[in-house]
Amino acid sequence: MVKHWRKTLEAICIPIGALLVALVLFGGFCAIAGANPFGVYSSIYRAAFGTWSSFQNTLIRAAPLMLSSLCTALPARLGLVIIGNEGAIVIGGLSAVAVGLFLDGSAPTIVQIGMALGGIVAGGLWIALVGALRHYRAVNETISSLLLNYIAIAILNQLVSGVMRDPSSLNKPSTYPIGMASMLGTLPGTRVHYGLLFGIVACGLAYLLIQRTTFGFAARIAGGNLRAARIAGLPVGKLTMAICFLGGACAGLAGMVEVAAVHGRANESLNANYGYGGVLVAFVARHNPLAAVLVSVLLGGILASSGILQRSHNLPDATALVFQGLVFLVVLYSESLYGKFEMFKERSAIAPSVA
Repeated sequence: MVKHWRKTLEAICIPIGALLVALVLFGGFCAIAGANPFGVYSSIYRAAFGTWSSFQNTLIRAAPLMLSSLCTALPARLGLVIIGNEGAIVIGGLSAVAVGLFLDGSAPTIVQIGMALGGIVAGGLWIALVGALRHYRAVNETISSLLLNYIAIAILNQLVSGVMRDPSSLNKPSTYPIGMASMLGTLPGTRVHYGLLFGIVACGLAYLLIQRTTFGFAARIAGGNLRAARIAGLPVGKLTMAICFLGGACAGLAGMVEVAAVHGRANESLNANYGYGGVLVAFVARHNPLAAVLVSVLLGGILASSGILQRSHNLPDATALVFQGLVFLVVLYSESLYGKFEMFKERSAIAPSVA
């Protein structure tokens, strides 16, 4: 029990310490840029959590991050490092629009369910391709998933500027709209769409799948020692394909949410870096789906504050992305610190004998 609590404390303290270090480094960047770091911190807090209205903006941005993070967190249980979240979101959003337009005229509930299924299946198959390349052809999953991001974005640009383009979208090429009746609604009494609920439920189910099912146990065993898993007779290929599909399905659902709850159509706004943000969330949360919920809210607040940093401190709009990048670098470095601190190490209950 003592060992368990020490490991839990280590898993909490090191990420928090990494975030604090990133915060100090970001303050140094702001100071070099001519802004008061403490004023910047205050503005970020006000824009992200200061009022109920600003907190709703944070939750709106947190919803796709929760879903996107699972695209990295779930395959990580098999030892796979997948960063193709952005591509899965784009493909999921495109497929959701295609299904929504095909079902135009049907009952809104039918259209929404169809769009959700379209996004889930398309995103799942997109990342399952990464798993297939890794398992059957030994192609590095990090590189292949990254390249698939660029392919997905190219497909998006081609379709919204070509066969799916709405002629009335002049300055910003977009697909035909799915219609207001088919849009996702908002949670009662808020401006936050139901995508937030989708994200929380998906993270909860993912945690139960990994920690409380035989499938999750098999995935953890395969991730810990692939050779031992094969010797034990575990279907590594099926596990790889299934868990990659599930991760991609969550990202594809995030794409559907962006279309059906925010934009109402597919355009270049689908490529909004929520995929790369999801990678950061997964690493900060150490691939724990429940922790990803809290980290998504934190990162959503940072993204929601980008506008106020530009208006109040004359910082570029991309300053929030600088903070995001610093957090990612520091968190990656902090991975090397696990097991290095004496306070988190297990202490033997029996003193060593003296000869």
